[in-house]
Amino acid sequence: MKKPVETAADAETRLLAIIRESFVERMPFNRILGIDVLSLHHDRPELRFDMRPELVGNYVRNILHGGVISSVLDVTGGLVAFLGVQQKLRGKPVEEVLERFARIGTIDLRIDYLRPGTGAWFVARGFPLRTGNKVAVTRMELFNDQEALIAVGTAAYTVS
Repeated sequence: MKKPVETAADAETRLLAIIRESFVERMPFNRILGIDVLSLHHDRPELRFDMRPELVGNYVRNILHGGVISSVLDVTGGLVAFLGVQQKLRGKPVEEVLERFARIGTIDLRIDYLRPGTGAWFVARGFPLRTGNKVAVTRMELFNDQEALIAVGTAAYTVS
């Protein structure tokens, strides 16, 4: 029996499932942070995580550690960079796109902490500023459960 040919839509659905699994299940640090993927839309992906005692930096005020904020925004920016690459490679075999995923790395990351990291849960949103053949530049925002903007970030990633 002949194996069915994978359509472009099927390939994209499979790729997005692999990306979600990679970010949520396969990256140990993301599991420690408790990151979940809410959206894999290429223009504005969203990640979510819950406040937990292990993530507290200032125990007197019960606020997120700055490193948690920075890390989540970095993960969000990396996801934005990868989704930008995925858009550029649309129609290419899934394996080729995933091979590029393995080469993405942070070049530069700037975080501006705007408010204390208080809340029951947090959502990080990112969007591309530019996705080139070698470098992607992204913007990220972290909101708490009250939609208060906690921190913003800008980052550059190698994508070649």
